[in-house]
Amino acid sequence: MTQETALTILKTGANVFLTGSPGSGKTYTIKEYIDWLRLHDIEPAITASTGVAATHIHGQTIHAWSGIGITQHFTPYELDRIAGKEHVAKRIQKTKVLIIDEISMLSGTVLDAVDRVCRQIRGNDMSFGGMQVVLVGDFFQLPPISRGTERVPFAFQSQAWNDLNVLTCYLTEQHRQEDDTFLSLLSSIRSGSFAEDESELLRERFKEPEEGEVPRLYTHNADVDKLNAEQLALLPGKASVFSMESSGSAALVEGLKRGCLSPEKLVLKEGAVVMCTKNNAAQGYANGTLGKVVGFDQDEGYPKIETYDGRIITMAPAEWVVEEEGRIRAKIEQIPLRLAWAITIHKSQGQSLDAAAMDLSRAFEYGQGYVALSRVRSLEGLHLLGWSAQALAIHPFVSKKDAEFQNSSEAAEEAFGELEDSGEIIPMQENFIKAAGGTVTVDESELEPLAEGQEGGKRVRKPKPPKQNTYQETLAQIKEGKTVSEIASARSLTFGTICDHVEKLAASGQISEKELQSLVPTTFKKSIPEIKEAFDDAGYERLAPVYATLGERYTYDELKLARAVIKGLAK
Repeated sequence: MTQETALTILKTGANVFLTGSPGSGKTYTIKEYIDWLRLHDIEPAITASTGVAATHIHGQTIHAWSGIGITQHFTPYELDRIAGKEHVAKRIQKTKVLIIDEISMLSGTVLDAVDRVCRQIRGNDMSFGGMQVVLVGDFFQLPPISRGTERVPFAFQSQAWNDLNVLTCYLTEQHRQEDDTFLSLLSSIRSGSFAEDESELLRERFKEPEEGEVPRLYTHNADVDKLNAEQLALLPGKASVFSMESSGSAALVEGLKRGCLSPEKLVLKEGAVVMCTKNNAAQGYANGTLGKVVGFDQDEGYPKIETYDGRIITMAPAEWVVEEEGRIRAKIEQIPLRLAWAITIHKSQGQSLDAAAMDLSRAFEYGQGYVALSRVRSLEGLHLLGWSAQALAIHPFVSKKDAEFQNSSEAAEEAFGELEDSGEIIPMQENFIKAAGGTVTVDESELEPLAEGQEGGKRVRKPKPPKQNTYQETLAQIKEGKTVSEIASARSLTFGTICDHVEKLAASGQISEKELQSLVPTTFKKSIPEIKEAFDDAGYERLAPVYATLGERYTYDELKLARAVIKGLAK
């Protein structure tokens, strides 16, 4: 099935399982669908089974979204407790479309629990309380994490999956592997028809790469951490440290940090082998682009990398966010790089690598070898350091189920082709938009204009201006003489969020000098001159250089508050 056909089916509001081999465009298709929903004023709940996958799609884990957390035993009492959480109930009641990415790593037990929570909160006994559910993933990739010797059920073995009556959209186009021979080899592994001549192709790739030129994929974190630390230590020169900045809900920020492939504290030296951890087509890099640090920008100190294909890119900070109901609930900012002498197979899932060296001799889970091999774009970029028979093993149950998915996809494609021919698709899509509370007809004045030379491209809605009532509520409490901590407590918001409010209110001249002074705790006021000197030297645009200059003695939120006061008093 093509991406276009899958999108046509998704837009009817049907429950869908979107699948296909690595590189078939699952993530691209789901992002296109999200854009279409937002164009029609429908805000989907965007989730994933893991934190790493969630960061790729600006979402959160399904565990956090549904309120189930790390709970393993879903008793009626436990489900009642979860349903009683006001913030969880509010978001689930509002949700019209739920997207769950990397479904292969979500157990059937958890999917059943999410279904039961949704039904209970929405007071609707339909599957997931009547919302559209879109499941995205590939069961040939990493399975749910087992605890002990007992294997947990796949998502498709759950009652929730059965009740959804999903339409399968099996994408068949390939957008990652450019090597037909390699693509054929991967397809053979997937279908269980791996033959001796294909084994020979892999044996020919038993070669060490040039020292330090490509990342090594390992099955265990300990191997990765050890190699990266050793290689960085061997490099001469001074290390540059880049610390992550964050704002928003503390719980969501922690989730973003766990899922982000860039570390909280990124330590780099000239000569370090690195990997990009974010997609940025405008700057010419993608999640998985490999490079080497060749220097640091003189103005901002940002690292400059030379990519695998010889391009020089200055890597400015990037943002990872959690969006909910069209608003950013949490955000982290970091240089989108990580050391890449080594990376785990688990964290490589979802990336496209120019090259990789992999030791699969210690593969311990179905799908590990297949995931590792399918990260690479061509046989030329593949370097095998070891493997075992287990490395390329595919779960026999998944192989059998995959044939059913393919047959189901073909049937869905045929049925919707007939509906399209009869002119029924457009009314179905319009009815879905209405049922979801969206806007069928889009006002052209509400769309962003296309840039010159982009005629025929996709247009999106202009961002809505931020609601000012929350700032005015903060301003009212500032007028009462409260400190930032007191306002945060009174409004049930984070210290950092109130600091953001203060910065914006001070910049617009709505806070007097006396009020600015009263916001700062007495014990902190004596630190302002020192912080001001650091800002004067490093500039006021970024917090990280000031944070480093002051020896990490102040938090980012404290620096943000100090910056607001300093700039406000200078007006």
